Amino acid sequence: MAGRVKRALGDVFGLRNFGVNLTELAPGAASALHHMHSRQDEFIFMLEGRLVLVTGDGDETLLQPGDCAGFPAGGPAHHLENREAEAARYLELGDRTEGDEVSYPADDLVAVSAGSGWLFRHKDGRSY
Repeated sequence: MAGRVKRALGDVFGLRNFGVNLTELAPGAASALHHMHSRQDEFIFMLEGRLVLVTGDGDETLLQPGDCAGFPAGGPAHHLENREAEAARYLELGDRTEGDEVSYPADDLVAVSAGSGWLFRHKDGRSY
């Protein structure tokens, strides 16, 4: 995820039940591959710049400072893109529910939470 910088603010304070990241996307960068969580809820709040929220099968919404978006577990796939000439910053919050799986509809990738990290595999179950 070239051009994405995340500062794990929740970890600094020892938060265990949910995470808080201050994330910056450089021009042309994306927040993640198009994805959805099985158990984790996500929430973002825009601080600076403008980002395009891509959801479902390509629906797009422009987000500006003060805007927010939420993604319930099992909801539509999503990601953010910075199509502007300036960097954008936002807060990203998510719970840390055990057993979460992340699916990536456009990619041969599945991620499974494993303690303090993630295990990545192909959709057919083979490990990366």
